[in-house]
Amino acid sequence: MNIAKNTICLWYNNDAEGAARFYAETFPDSSVGAVHHAPGNYPSGKEGDILTVEFTVLGIACLGLNGGPVFQHNEAFSFQVATENQEETDRYWNAIVGNGGQESECGWCKDKWGISWQITPIALTKAYTSPDRAAAKRAFDAMMTMRKIDIAAIEAAFRG
Repeated sequence: MNIAKNTICLWYNNDAEGAARFYAETFPDSSVGAVHHAPGNYPSGKEGDILTVEFTVLGIACLGLNGGPVFQHNEAFSFQVATENQEETDRYWNAIVGNGGQESECGWCKDKWGISWQITPIALTKAYTSPDRAAAKRAFDAMMTMRKIDIAAIEAAFRG
């Protein structure tokens, strides 16, 4: 058994495997690894239930823990996905929101398990971090009005 030195552990209300499978189907360099069953009863489950699921999201090692409803996810943790173009931005956004998730603002959305995602076009990051601070502010101000990021609108705002 090869155990990673550092793994992101995400708490789920008993559907860690479903989440891991969705991520593996949606994102490249993502997969589902071992599924571990509880060797005994625990507060939110019983012996034999799926306790943890090892998975990878965009190359990042994760462990899904079926801990029950005690703790909820919030925006203090999110996956930030850098996208190359509008097609990739739309694909990931639509997959997350269309699978029971919800839109938020400025490129943020949540999947149906409550995990926050930032679907962030590289063009947006380059625009708001530009040394041309006036252009960066125009792009940033445009982003502040959006839910899913519209790259063409960001680039137009950047150009002025």
